[in-house]
Amino acid sequence: MTTTQVGIVGAGPAGMLVATLLRRAGVDCVVVEQRDRAYVEQRSRGGTVEHRVVDLLRRHDLAGGLLATGQVENKIEFRMAGRRYPLRYDPVAQGRSHYIYPQQFLVRDLVEAYLADGGDLRFETPARVITGIEGDRPRIEVESPSGGSEVIECDVVVGADGEYGVARRTVPAGALHAYEHQYGYAWLAVLAQAPPSSDCVINSIHESGSCVHVRRTPEVSRFYLQCARDDTTEDWPEERIWKEIRLRLALDEPWTLHEGPILSTGTVRMRSLVCAPMRHGSLFLAGDAAHVVPPVGGKGFNVALADAEELALGLMDRFLRHDHERLDAYSPTRLARIWRVQEFVHWMMDLVNTPGLGTPAAPFLHRVQMARLERIVASPPYGAAFLEDYIGYW
Repeated sequence: MTTTQVGIVGAGPAGMLVATLLRRAGVDCVVVEQRDRAYVEQRSRGGTVEHRVVDLLRRHDLAGGLLATGQVENKIEFRMAGRRYPLRYDPVAQGRSHYIYPQQFLVRDLVEAYLADGGDLRFETPARVITGIEGDRPRIEVESPSGGSEVIECDVVVGADGEYGVARRTVPAGALHAYEHQYGYAWLAVLAQAPPSSDCVINSIHESGSCVHVRRTPEVSRFYLQCARDDTTEDWPEERIWKEIRLRLALDEPWTLHEGPILSTGTVRMRSLVCAPMRHGSLFLAGDAAHVVPPVGGKGFNVALADAEELALGLMDRFLRHDHERLDAYSPTRLARIWRVQEFVHWMMDLVNTPGLGTPAAPFLHRVQMARLERIVASPPYGAAFLEDYIGYW
């Protein structure tokens, strides 16, 4: 049996940031992850890093890779009816910007930093059962790579193992409430071996459905296509994907779409979820284990990292200063921020995605979208309010 102060389930961005900050502060912790290291460091997810998270990483001397190779983004572009609608972050942002730095790159950086500090990180070690969370010595039963089992006994468990992990399922029935909203459509997520066709995110509002273009690296681009909720990847062969991207991003002016081999596709059934509270006894939830937002606006990655910092700081207070106040306030503190993010993402979903797609109401609702976009561009106060939320100014 292993004993430690904090047992962390999941080596994604939230789990690894908690672990790295605790290790550097002298709080003992063990991280267990069901996947192997190569999978974790190559798992493609979000890539838009808000200035608040950049500042967070700088404060903790973890921004080296991001600052060296990340791409600065200081504007967003909408498209509609063949026209561009660019919005620059300044003067609203006062010099703040986004960085484009794929999530797997940051996870790799955090893994390397944690291991360099002598951290205990166990890949291919799935957590099977978490027990004792209503007491002061919870246990994580894990399966070792050799097939045997081991118990990790700790003071606190951090559940950062995603929406379908064991941590959330450990909370007793009735002790956690899940607030959920299902959207009536899905997004086809496309990763292509193609140089970005823009120096910023493009959100195209189109009567056939939205199309979002996001740069990932100088050689790789991400596209999202609004589609029917029950569509599968088999419904979207490569020829159809590029045809719809060309149609939905088209402009009435010269512009080049860079195409290339499609590396992967997947359907994302758009939904929002918040679980409250984010703590039960000695178990604390962070990231996707506690909340899910659709990818529009790039918020999920950022809010998970903000969870991680707040939780790590509360744990430091508890173990280093015997002060429980910040840790006890973790759930209400984070939920206030999370609901603010959910409100903005819900609003932006209606802005970008064609509502009522395929129904008689679609032409009317699409024109409401057009009017909303025109107001964002024409009204400085309305545009500024949008940018404050989008940039993550607050």
